[in-house]
Amino acid sequence: MEEELQPIKRKRRRKRRFRLRGIIFLLLIVLVAIGTYAFIQFKNGESLADQSQQEPVTFNEDEANGEYENILVLGVDSRGEEKSRTDTMMLVTHDKVNGEIKLTSFMRDIYADIPGYQSYKLNTAYYLGGVDLLAETLRGMFGVEIHHYALIDFSSFESLVDVAAPNGVEIDVEKEMSEYIGVSLTPGVQKLTGKELLGYARFRADNEGDFGRVRRQQQVITAMKDEMASVTAIPKLPKLAGALQGYVQTDMPLLDQVKLAAQLATGGGGEVERLTLPVENSYSYGNYSHAGSVLDIDVEQNKQALREYLSQPLD
Repeated sequence: MEEELQPIKRKRRRKRRFRLRGIIFLLLIVLVAIGTYAFIQFKNGESLADQSQQEPVTFNEDEANGEYENILVLGVDSRGEEKSRTDTMMLVTHDKVNGEIKLTSFMRDIYADIPGYQSYKLNTAYYLGGVDLLAETLRGMFGVEIHHYALIDFSSFESLVDVAAPNGVEIDVEKEMSEYIGVSLTPGVQKLTGKELLGYARFRADNEGDFGRVRRQQQVITAMKDEMASVTAIPKLPKLAGALQGYVQTDMPLLDQVKLAAQLATGGGGEVERLTLPVENSYSYGNYSHAGSVLDIDVEQNKQALREYLSQPLD
């Protein structure tokens, strides 16, 4: 009886081996197809920004660590000018351990001690010495580490939003907005195009002034992060990565950009914490002949607020 069963067992093993080989072969085909799709989409994204291709850059960064990463994100409105000031200065902190994101915005009118120059508004540091001088100024004032930077012109921001979210980004517009922003927005929850989203982020013709503008900038970054965290955004990531090469100037290697984007996309739409410096009751309004109207801040009070918020050791 045992002799008759032996051939049957061998046939079953052969069938199992055949099925396993078939599954492996199908998986390889799927992986090749995904890789091909990602490559084609990446090149499509690159082609969109051909005229804006960024030159390789260097940055005097702080030493990397395995717990967190601070990325200085800057928005400029160059309008074709060679030198410009930064309208947006934001530190994006990526908690590598917990996968969380924190945003810290620096008001552009902070009266800052700029190394090698007399004190000016904080956004003048970029005009005088580029990203490195601005980063050095922030380190000197607040003791914060800066590991990477990303710089985007406002016109490129519009294009990038339209690549990342072709159907628009959802924003709750709190009031009618049109003055000095190039678009007309009406109140209510709606999907905004890149141009509309930029206009929303730049609006400051109300009682909140520049503080309201910074709040809306943070709201826009949070909405973009939520958009990237949706399942429907995953197929767009290769094209977005390609477009980033032309629209964003950064010292981050491409692989690091992809890793960060993938982690944000798969990490869900968790709440993004936000802080604006100077904090409440830590500043007064001043005026200087060489700098105009400024925010005179209590540096130590704001440094302590940043330390508690980031839970990082500050110099």
